[in-house]
Amino acid sequence: MAKKQFKAESKKLLDLMVNSIYTNKEIFIRELISNASDALDKLYYKSLESGDTGIKRSDFVIRIDADKDARTLTISDNGIGMTREELEQNLGTIAKSGSLAFKQEHAEDGKDENDIVGAKAQKATDIIGQFGVGFYSAFMVADQVKVTSRAYGSEECFVWESTGSDGYTVEESEMESNGTSVVLHLKEDVEGEKFSDYLSEYTIRDLVKRYSDYIRYPIQMMVEKTQPKEGTEEDEKPEMETIHELETLNTMEPIWKRQKSKVKDEDYNEYYKSKFTDYMDPARVIRTSVEGVSSYTALMFIPGHVPYDYYTKDYEKGLQLYSSGVLIMEKCKDLLPDYFNFVKGLVDSQDLSLNISRETLQQDRQLKNIAKNLEKKIKKELVKWMKDDREGYEAFFKNFGRQMKFGLYESFGMHKDVLMDLMLFYSSSEQKMVTLDEYIERMGEDQKNIYYAPGETIEKIDMLPQTAAAKAKGYEILYMTDEIDEFAIRMVNEYKEKPFKSISDEDMTEELSEEEKEAVKKAEEENKDLLDFVKETLGGKVAEVSLSAKLADAACCLISKGGISLEMEKTINAMPTDEHISAEKVLQINPEHAVMAKLQDAFTHGAEGKERAAVIARLLYDQAALVSGLAVEDPVQLSKDICSMITQ
Repeated sequence: MAKKQFKAESKKLLDLMVNSIYTNKEIFIRELISNASDALDKLYYKSLESGDTGIKRSDFVIRIDADKDARTLTISDNGIGMTREELEQNLGTIAKSGSLAFKQEHAEDGKDENDIVGAKAQKATDIIGQFGVGFYSAFMVADQVKVTSRAYGSEECFVWESTGSDGYTVEESEMESNGTSVVLHLKEDVEGEKFSDYLSEYTIRDLVKRYSDYIRYPIQMMVEKTQPKEGTEEDEKPEMETIHELETLNTMEPIWKRQKSKVKDEDYNEYYKSKFTDYMDPARVIRTSVEGVSSYTALMFIPGHVPYDYYTKDYEKGLQLYSSGVLIMEKCKDLLPDYFNFVKGLVDSQDLSLNISRETLQQDRQLKNIAKNLEKKIKKELVKWMKDDREGYEAFFKNFGRQMKFGLYESFGMHKDVLMDLMLFYSSSEQKMVTLDEYIERMGEDQKNIYYAPGETIEKIDMLPQTAAAKAKGYEILYMTDEIDEFAIRMVNEYKEKPFKSISDEDMTEELSEEEKEAVKKAEEENKDLLDFVKETLGGKVAEVSLSAKLADAACCLISKGGISLEMEKTINAMPTDEHISAEKVLQINPEHAVMAKLQDAFTHGAEGKERAAVIARLLYDQAALVSGLAVEDPVQLSKDICSMITQ
């Protein structure tokens, strides 16, 4: 029989679909199974519409058969089948979709609430093969495709056959009952492409599980199994025999579509561990279903521990994306903001606008709307977790709180409304982790600021003179021990109209009483020459030398002025880059400390006294730097200065 040509610009279009549209060859099995599922849906719909009680959904099945000797892979169904005309239209015209036409034809069915048959059919039918190109993905792996089909209610059967863009033939054939059988003759293996793998039972199982596990009909395959031969005595070593058994490969009903009341915690835990390859139960399960402009179901999990690659460039965020139970994307990044990238799970929706290959999404309003709703849902669950199970939430925050802080910093504080009330920091007065709301509730009426202290550890922050001074004033201090903390806080700047202020900031002097301020001002005027001398002695190490009345029994301290703090300097300079910064440092000296008296005395005793004053100045700076966690710039000079003081 003479070959017929495709009705589109066949060679160019088919080459495009085979070589460009699909990025992953193994996707062909998903497409053919989805087409088979569509055919079963159509027949079930037809039975509801016509009242044909002879058709039972439980009888529907998709069958996969692999013949390694013949190099053929067959995917068949007992669905609605196709007439000769439908074979010509649906397979002879590239990008002609019978499923899309079917969906459009019945688009209005089921909208009348009194139309019971229509409502059932609408609920039961969910056709996803809308583009008419999925079938042609078979040519990525096959050099010949044969489709045998018999339409429901017809006695005739036809076979469509093609080797690709050179056209196709349609001839009469035979088939026992309605349905469609697609036989792929796989291409010969070449270097880098082992097409025979698609005939492997293991590979077929894996692909069905990955892409089509939740097709609503059983996907069956004849598998080999070994068992003891009958008649073997119990005390004898059994002789094994190979048998062939029909096995269902897919789960069919997704866990997220079951009634919540019928799903146990153990079910969620096992699903999570098996699907997301984790050895530990999830710390939290979030399940939500939304009907409306964008209808979808989401099942999300918060891991119970930090993944081994979480803080590496290899970690990929994203939720699995399903369209009516068919896996479309393994990791859809657009569904999660970076600050919630620890969430694992999936979204199943009928409303997303997929691209022509169903491999990726078109950026559309539905996707953005789902992502926005998921963000709100995750936030709501985290707030509830914090209130209902504080210990559990604190364990979660220890694992993933840093990522949310990065979210504050990287967005320049744009997401503070989402993230700030989820933050936890160690409190100097409560000696435990507290929220910002809890801190504000304890603030005195006259306290204007939220005070914080950045540092490497709680113990090191406690050693700072500034900490002792702030505690003496009765202030509660939030200890910020993550490198990102101060960067994030400075981006946010305030919380509920309460500014953040570091106890190491220069303008902490505003917390002094007017009498204290006046006394410090007078002392600085009286010691102006001495303070200038100390600054000159230290060279460019400090931007300023001043006196402070907030140091209690400490001799001195280092604070910063401007936008870069001492902790920020340490953090950035510790990074493996060529970028190095320096905070504007201020050396503050306690005018009431005995060291100040020694410094004044030395400064007034001529050249020899000034040399001693210079030694004292350098020692004060090095001492303050060490307490602040900064490295001593010149350890040799420090050693000489210590020896000089000892021998005097």
